[in-house]
Amino acid sequence: MVNEPGKLAGTGRAKEKPTTSQFAIPQGGEEEANYEQLLDQYGARKFAEGEVMKGTVLKITDTDVIVDIGYKSEGVIPVMQFTEGDHLTVKVGDVIDVLLEDTEDGDGHIVLSKEKAEKVKVWEEVEKAYNENSIIRGRVIERIKGGLSVDIGVRAFLPGSQIDVRPVKNLDALKGKEIECRVIKLNRKRGNIVLSRKLVLETEQARKKAFTLEVLKEDAEVTGTVKNITDYGVFIDLGGIDGLLHVTDLSWGRVNHPSEIFKVGEEITVKVLKYDREKERVSLGFKQLSPDPWTLVRQVYPVGARVTGRVVNLTDYGAFVELEPGVEGLIHVSEMSWSKRVKHPSKMLVLGQDVEALVLDVDMDNRRISLGLKQTEPDPWTTLAERYAIGSVIAGRVRNLTDFGAFIEVEEGIDGLVHVSDISPRRIKHPSEVLKKGERVEAMIMNIDTDNHRLSLSIKHLQPDVWEQFFTNHHVGDVVKGRIVRHAPFGVFVELDEGIEGLCHVSEVEEADRANVENRFRVGDEGEFKIIKLSPADRKIGLSHKALAEDAERKEYDTYRDSADGSATLADLFHAKDNN
Repeated sequence: MVNEPGKLAGTGRAKEKPTTSQFAIPQGGEEEANYEQLLDQYGARKFAEGEVMKGTVLKITDTDVIVDIGYKSEGVIPVMQFTEGDHLTVKVGDVIDVLLEDTEDGDGHIVLSKEKAEKVKVWEEVEKAYNENSIIRGRVIERIKGGLSVDIGVRAFLPGSQIDVRPVKNLDALKGKEIECRVIKLNRKRGNIVLSRKLVLETEQARKKAFTLEVLKEDAEVTGTVKNITDYGVFIDLGGIDGLLHVTDLSWGRVNHPSEIFKVGEEITVKVLKYDREKERVSLGFKQLSPDPWTLVRQVYPVGARVTGRVVNLTDYGAFVELEPGVEGLIHVSEMSWSKRVKHPSKMLVLGQDVEALVLDVDMDNRRISLGLKQTEPDPWTTLAERYAIGSVIAGRVRNLTDFGAFIEVEEGIDGLVHVSDISPRRIKHPSEVLKKGERVEAMIMNIDTDNHRLSLSIKHLQPDVWEQFFTNHHVGDVVKGRIVRHAPFGVFVELDEGIEGLCHVSEVEEADRANVENRFRVGDEGEFKIIKLSPADRKIGLSHKALAEDAERKEYDTYRDSADGSATLADLFHAKDNN
């Protein structure tokens, strides 16, 4: 539709004529200026295409918004440029920025654009921010190749290297977020804008760091944000500077991992333990904000007191019991049972179990409390003498064999020791020569030591005393048979009966054999010897081999003398012997 001259575009009515009061009347004498001259003056302003100017909304239709910019005709802008969803963002009378695209279209309208006016304004603001190095805000639109697309009124590019002071693993998490950036590159001709959020963060971080370094001091309580969690502690951002909260300073109680207490991004209050201004190192504490429970341990948990706690850790050597947060005691595996042989604490206790124990010792210097579990029950060793008498015979299972003896289980948890010398009447080198592990045997109780939990047993005392029988049945001068069992530098040991040995001293060996005793008397060989000494008290038997030869010569001499006429001499005897 073509507008008639003097009418409002799209309204069908003529614009009001300007009154003379709106314009200065030319000096020269005429009382009323010529209307055409005034109209020319009214429209004399030059309107350039691409110019941004102010306009007033005159009317809003279903399709257009009518705007007066002071030109001879009004401009038309599509209503869609003023809608957000179903909401209209403009009303009649509003003054808005518009861009003049064309002074007249085919229908005689002025072609205006609100969107292009806004873009021009945005570009002016972007250029200003670039020139002044100031901060500009924008909203992350989407993730694109190499970084992010950001809406700052126009699309701008935020490279991945300029997003944060540290690499960002998940760029999608920033989508839709409002961020602050600085313009680092600008090309209006090509419509290219490059942003940096990193510079803004670094600047803010430097500002916070300067402030933090100024006010930071030891023993101060400060607030920070959990930045990172590791196995050994938590890094806290105090404002431009990080402090380390070591795992040992998290709690007076047991902490398996810092993540049990804190989460990344959480704001917490901590205490400055150490601060090295030159190296910018800060050590922090969290448990130090509360009293140390160990200051009252000796009063609350005296030796001998019965206490209740929760099992928090099991090791090969014992169980740790939490008596209260920050205070733990150890039940050593040896203090768990009077009667059972506990190989591992897990056989007696489980994690999280509530147990009652007795305080055995408190070491304040090393923060250690020794607890006893078995002490909460009667000690069976204290009544052992009432159940077993010395000299009585017991039956039990061979539980263990050692070089020095055998342990016999008398009852559950109570073992008696049979020394190797009390296992057999005969000499043995190791208990395994007579006994087997797991075998049931009988033994005699020889001694009960209640204080030291020791029970002495003997197996050989259940058998007749072979030494006593030997001394009863043999006398000095008797000739006995025996087996060579071992050699010594001073003689030969001879087994005369099971468990009975005698010594043939080297001086009791014939002189011709003394230089080579081991060949003359080989281990395992049997021979005859004469008893020359009996010592029942020491259980020692002295033997002689040369005495047998002397007896044989004496007997031979007596025989020869008896067969002669009585006048034979000793020389005659040797002469006769040589002839034989």
